[in-house]
Amino acid sequence: MTAVSTQDTIGSRDDAREAERGHEQAPAPRADCIADSAGGLTFDVTDPGETDTAHLLLRLRDSDPVAEVRLPLTPAGDGRLRAALPSSVELAEGRWNAYALVDGGEPRRLMPGVNDLRLLVDRAPSGSRGHVSVRIPYATKQGNLSVRAWVRAPHAEAGELRITDAGCTAHGRVYGTELSPHARVEAVFRKEPERVVRADVTARGPEFEVTLRYDDLAAGRGPWDLWLLPRGDGGPRVRLARLLDDVADKKPIFTYPVTALEGPDGPIEAGPYYTNDNDLAVRVRAVAV
Repeated sequence: MTAVSTQDTIGSRDDAREAERGHEQAPAPRADCIADSAGGLTFDVTDPGETDTAHLLLRLRDSDPVAEVRLPLTPAGDGRLRAALPSSVELAEGRWNAYALVDGGEPRRLMPGVNDLRLLVDRAPSGSRGHVSVRIPYATKQGNLSVRAWVRAPHAEAGELRITDAGCTAHGRVYGTELSPHARVEAVFRKEPERVVRADVTARGPEFEVTLRYDDLAAGRGPWDLWLLPRGDGGPRVRLARLLDDVADKKPIFTYPVTALEGPDGPIEAGPYYTNDNDLAVRVRAVAV
């Protein structure tokens, strides 16, 4: 499966519409979330009112046609209702808004409660199913509950980054495929995808290391997206990403120093960053003089 890519801006039209209607609704119910090591989630929802039938509704944001998953809410004690999202239930890659749906009425947006995501930290799936599935609950900018989902088959998990004056070295691990002696990483210039810079990979079993020199990227001002080719030209292209932890949005959290250097058209600065999809990229910018 090809990794889903989006721009470095996040659409939140559904949240904006909910915010506009918020003054017309009763206080929204809250949901506490617990993650398990297999990739499943449990939601404990404050009782949304008298009901015989209730569901937790997950709706994929900006999907056409609308994609939904309904999970039964059953009494869990202390006046709360519980819904389980096992890892065996598929969620397409994207952002899923969470609602409480009572007796066929209008869905009501859920607010986030307490998230227990400890089992997601340093998670190391086996990869035996041929893909990696990740779900992380988080609070939107409007204070609502959503779930960020990824499905990558295969997957290249980025780990430690080492930054030097000449470039950056990324360590990682591949899931769902094997690394051949011909494995390499390609940096693809987002504005002109036909412009590609290749770097050799050092592999040790499923672990890999690759170094990108900023001088090789200096002619392209803008983002360079990083792809692993586990078998060289004869296999899949796998987007480098950091997914296996409890942070839904890496971009504002994982920040790295930039390096100043002289480009072909003047001074530039370059450095790695994570996109809003938690994919690894390198940005090259002109520096005003």
